[in-house]
Amino acid sequence: MQQTDVLVIGAGAAGLMCAATAGYRGKSVTVVDMGKKPGRKILISGGGRCNFTNENASPDNYLCQNPHFVKSALSRYSAQDFIELVERHGMPYHHKTLGQLFCDNGAQDIVDILMTECEWAGVQVKLRNEVLTVEQTSEGYLVRTTDASYQCTSLVIASGGLTMPKLGATPIGYKIAEQFGLNVLPTTAALVPFTLHDHDKQKFDGLSGISLPTIVTSESGVSFKENILFTHRGMSGPAILQISSFWQAGQPVTINLLPDTSIETLIAQWRDQHSQKSLKNMLCTILPKRFVEILIQHKDISDKAINQISNAEVSYLSQYLHHWQIKPNGTEGYRTAEVTLGGVDTDELSSKTFEAKKAKGLFFIGEVIDVTGWLGGYNFQFAWSSGVACGQAC
Repeated sequence: MQQTDVLVIGAGAAGLMCAATAGYRGKSVTVVDMGKKPGRKILISGGGRCNFTNENASPDNYLCQNPHFVKSALSRYSAQDFIELVERHGMPYHHKTLGQLFCDNGAQDIVDILMTECEWAGVQVKLRNEVLTVEQTSEGYLVRTTDASYQCTSLVIASGGLTMPKLGATPIGYKIAEQFGLNVLPTTAALVPFTLHDHDKQKFDGLSGISLPTIVTSESGVSFKENILFTHRGMSGPAILQISSFWQAGQPVTINLLPDTSIETLIAQWRDQHSQKSLKNMLCTILPKRFVEILIQHKDISDKAINQISNAEVSYLSQYLHHWQIKPNGTEGYRTAEVTLGGVDTDELSSKTFEAKKAKGLFFIGEVIDVTGWLGGYNFQFAWSSGVACGQAC
């Protein structure tokens, strides 16, 4: 049996951050992970460039049953703190829109930084090492894996959610929580593309790859102004991924297809300058041509000369284009989702240390708990913040 002060289950963003932080405090730390490589989700994130944080990260960017839960960790380890870490390691990065930061070279740089920090802090990282059983002992916890048995004082669960099962995602974190009497909230895929009902799928077949700027609004009134993307299965793009976290089965989403202009104002201008031209030709100057053709083909809007459009038709067109409604059939699920909504109930944990209130020395961090960030680096920032907060306490 191997003795270690801290055992971390999961060599992802939160787990490695926690391990290094605890190691620097002089703790003996071991990380176990069933995968072949550390940081597998980091490596494929952001198209391989890893959107590693967001300069604007604040508690408002997170979904959680207790909206105050994230405040402590985020305030004690901010986006700026992580930026300083990558700069100390000399990692080149660049800014994108909306406060997003990406690696210049690739996501491997972030994994290398985390593994270097772990090495400097004396952390042991054991890969291809699956957890079989966990039990509480008088000294802490006994964890049996396919490789060894570990006796630890502090046990940190950083096993992630259910997203991307092909990368080895499992429900082990939820099972351990339930084993020790902690409440686990229902989970669902979030930051995930929508699938469409057959009639809409057939209708928009041929638009795959077309992207346009929009404002997408959920039934609950949450809005995101970003692009949507038509896919061969349905709809994706940043605005759709964002709104998926706020969508429930059976609800429509409302899409403003012209977020920066009023169709009524445009038609008034067209009446002055292009009165003989067709509505179709004029709409094709502001919307993708194939999309306009499909709307006309399915008689959602009718084509006629600009000077023949009545005021009632202008009102209808305005309602249609600025409040276009589509009812998704569902989502693509955990296979393509970026995060898992729900998880270990935050009411069961200390917001300062992430320790379970019912089990001394047992901690939960990162995606396994009921904290879900927006798209754009927010989930990584919570991984860093929760990892540091726990690493300072475990």
